[in-house]
Amino acid sequence: MNTATINYNESYLSKRNASDWVFALLVVLGAAYAFMRYSPSMDIYEKWILAGAVPSAIWIGWFWRPLRPLMITVAFFSLLAISSYQRDLGRAENVFWLKYLLSSQSAILWMCLLTLLSTLFYWVGVLKKSDSATWSSLGSKLAWSAVTMALIGTMVRWHESHLLGPDIGHIPVSNLYEVFVLFVWMTTLFYLYYETHYKDQQHIRSLGAFVMLVISAAVGFIVWYSLDRGAHEIQPLVPALKSWWMKLHVPANFVGYGTFSLAAMVAYAYLLKSNVGAQSKLRLGALWFGGFVLFMIFLGPVALRGKTITTDYVFYPIAAALISFALVGLRDRISDRLPEFEVLDDVMYKSIAVGFAFFTIATVLGALWAAEAWGGYWSWDPKETWALIVWLNYAAWLHMRLMKGLRGEVASWWALAGLGVTTFAFIGVNMFLSGLHSYGSL
Repeated sequence: MNTATINYNESYLSKRNASDWVFALLVVLGAAYAFMRYSPSMDIYEKWILAGAVPSAIWIGWFWRPLRPLMITVAFFSLLAISSYQRDLGRAENVFWLKYLLSSQSAILWMCLLTLLSTLFYWVGVLKKSDSATWSSLGSKLAWSAVTMALIGTMVRWHESHLLGPDIGHIPVSNLYEVFVLFVWMTTLFYLYYETHYKDQQHIRSLGAFVMLVISAAVGFIVWYSLDRGAHEIQPLVPALKSWWMKLHVPANFVGYGTFSLAAMVAYAYLLKSNVGAQSKLRLGALWFGGFVLFMIFLGPVALRGKTITTDYVFYPIAAALISFALVGLRDRISDRLPEFEVLDDVMYKSIAVGFAFFTIATVLGALWAAEAWGGYWSWDPKETWALIVWLNYAAWLHMRLMKGLRGEVASWWALAGLGVTTFAFIGVNMFLSGLHSYGSL
């Protein structure tokens, strides 16, 4: 009998194939080009961040192969857009592919359209009785396309800010418009990872219908905030944000926000599936109310419009009620297209675990940034206080999961409620409270 010999001493690097090393070489060459071209505009911290990004990009490209074509595509079209500007922002109105495709605003608008279409196709895949896999596959491809356009828009916007002036140029994570774009592509990318990771599980793509709802709500906010407030215009940084800490703190924070939102949507899918055939008015009422609150969380910030009373106060609650009624009413059909409970529970747990880790890192980085900017690590500013509440909420969730075996509907309701806490920490503090972090008011 032949037995396979397993070499447990085989190193991680020895397992790499030729494509892995070609990708690594491309990353190194790309970083070298960026350093040679842009080093005069970079401070010492940015140079170290660029150096640290090289092994990180290589590792994540080795870890998750679909990121490789994404990185290469984003790099190619971003460089094409940057070279097309020829250091003149006015060319955005004269060069065809800048005006209609690759300028930051054009790319972000394409991101918005592709996200909405992706959500539509995912839901058609869930609700259609036949050929559902084809529609869900289209939804997935459109989600990848939306991420691509979002990243191109982000990179080009970064360059555009430097074209406005050396004292204006900054990484585009400094206001609500920019961080909502960050939220869209980052949350979508995390979902797509789980979609590919669980690709052998039946109906895994149906989760895209739920997750893309919260992302589409963010897209709605971006469109309104851009059209109503002109938020897409690049503005100089306020003095407190002129720090390299921002480049680390904000993205780490939004890994947390994005994965917590993802977990909440998976939790709602879990609750719909667990209440199939339920006749209890109390259970169905709770499920409907949970959905109503969930969608009001997504839609509410647009309705408030800077805390002034508008007709949207009527429209958005009605829209949230109708969406939640539809989902509860269609729960039997939806349930047939959802993955097994074990998969839903696992995705929810892993999303919260990843989000909690990054949110912890972001909180520590924020404390270090506060010490540099304001002379103290913690000042009980409203944003800091609510960040602590978010951290404690998910710390308790994970503790109950790991120590007491928290599962099922209780865990799902808790994850759903956690999104309300997280949303208030993210947006509500900016809307209703003032403090040292009041940079992105509505």
